[in-house]
Amino acid sequence: MSKDSSNIRTENGVVVGNVTEKRTVPNPIARYLVQQFDARISGLIKQVAPKHILEVGCGEGEIIKMALANTQAKIVGVDISDVVLDKARQNVSSDRVRLEKLSIYDVPETDAYQSELVVCCEVLEHLDDPEAGLRKLHALTTSHCILSVPREPLWCMLNMVRGSYLKSFGNTPGHIQHWGKKSFLSFVSQLFVIEKVYTPMPWTMVLCRKK
Repeated sequence: MSKDSSNIRTENGVVVGNVTEKRTVPNPIARYLVQQFDARISGLIKQVAPKHILEVGCGEGEIIKMALANTQAKIVGVDISDVVLDKARQNVSSDRVRLEKLSIYDVPETDAYQSELVVCCEVLEHLDDPEAGLRKLHALTTSHCILSVPREPLWCMLNMVRGSYLKSFGNTPGHIQHWGKKSFLSFVSQLFVIEKVYTPMPWTMVLCRKK
């Protein structure tokens, strides 16, 4: 069994959190790639300069920490995992942050959650119904979204090169949707105007505005 496979966490049959702790992985190349991803996210959050941020699928709170450092926004983070949210509470301590257990499909479309900026990174590829997820993000943002997904087939190829998930041809556990850059832009464009596209290897990331 690979080290990555032994780190798989599930709750109610769903893979939760990061299978690989990307920001502390020993491989310097992998850490560099994650640093490039984080730099793009931070830059986009700064650019939008929102007063309110909702992060859907906030995980352990890493992007929330970036938002705290780069804005004065009030932030709501939601995730489906109690274990992951406990880690987020340890990582993020601020009276500007509220964390709640909610699925993307169940976030209320009310003032308590609707925000100028909705961030949803590394979530859509896990969804059985990504179209419903995208519609929910459209309903929750009053202006912009930052979205990112793994870029395929590059993501799977890189996993195989490092000897991970060989039985599934490099597919990370829990990834059930697969987009290349072109197909992801087409998917997002159904409901949003895409303003910026970045491709920090091996992701596709967009800043998009609500139509």
